[in-house]
Amino acid sequence: MADIDENKAKEAELADSDEPRAPLAAGPAPDVEVVGVSESLGADKYVFAAFFGVAIGVAYIVSKTIVGLWGYLVSWPWAIRTFPQLLRVAEDERSPYGTVTGAIVGVVVMVVCLRNERLRRWADDVALELSKVTWPKKETVTNGTIVVIAAGLFATLYIGLLDRLWGFVTTLVYGA
Repeated sequence: MADIDENKAKEAELADSDEPRAPLAAGPAPDVEVVGVSESLGADKYVFAAFFGVAIGVAYIVSKTIVGLWGYLVSWPWAIRTFPQLLRVAEDERSPYGTVTGAIVGVVVMVVCLRNERLRRWADDVALELSKVTWPKKETVTNGTIVVIAAGLFATLYIGLLDRLWGFVTTLVYGA
């Protein structure tokens, strides 16, 4: 709809001039690249992914904490007398309650964090700075990894051989 309105405005501007013109198409111009949703979000997609990851972590921690506390409270007689409802759910059936509660808390934490202006601005600034970083190519990372693994293996073998040699020398000197 916005493309049609833009085309009408362009046609109105061109109607004022005396130059011959070609009709405007409803779609994007051939030289304009159509950008996907993930590309149009830019650095924001990383911010949303980070907040979503935090929400998943919070949900996991809260769910495990609730199930653990529930199991701990069931072992206390005063908790059973005060809250007899704790025993109505079997031990193996407590996990869904913890998971649902954790998911709700995780979503609430994510929404609160997204609406917090200072935290959101900070996360946007971090994502913007990280988008400016020149990341190494896959080949560079692979070669670096191979070098690190080879150096680690060499150092392990070298220290292992020195240990064996030193053990042999100390056995000769002091006797076993």
